[in-house]
Amino acid sequence: MYRYFAVDVGDRRIGLAVTDALGMTAQGIETYTRTGSEKKDAAYVRAMAAKYEPCRIVFGLPRNMDGSYGPQCDKVRAFAERVLCGWDGEHDFYDERLSTMAAERFLYEAELKWQQRRKVIDKIAAQVILEGYMTLHPIKQDK
Repeated sequence: MYRYFAVDVGDRRIGLAVTDALGMTAQGIETYTRTGSEKKDAAYVRAMAAKYEPCRIVFGLPRNMDGSYGPQCDKVRAFAERVLCGWDGEHDFYDERLSTMAAERFLYEAELKWQQRRKVIDKIAAQVILEGYMTLHPIKQDK
């Protein structure tokens, strides 16, 4: 059983998603509200990842529309370093441009009110990131 675990890092919230046990589909699992402590937030994400035992953690990297790296990318990389401290699995970064917009469109089309969308948007964005990553890097199961 191999799984990927995705993290959509925001300033206020963090979206988490994971693949199913066969590595075929992605599901959003949680929108975590940040505490203000990078250490606590990173420990929480690491603990959630450990719960699902993924072979790889994928962090959404919010590049600019022209492909360049901005200050938010630095924040994500710094947070990823904290999460990965003590993690012995693989990790990767995935260009997440427009993932939140795609999640917002999906939730809008599902006719959720804005209050409901706000509660789940980050975990859906993490799911979008994970689906995109899986398209480029499918999980190879042992035969």
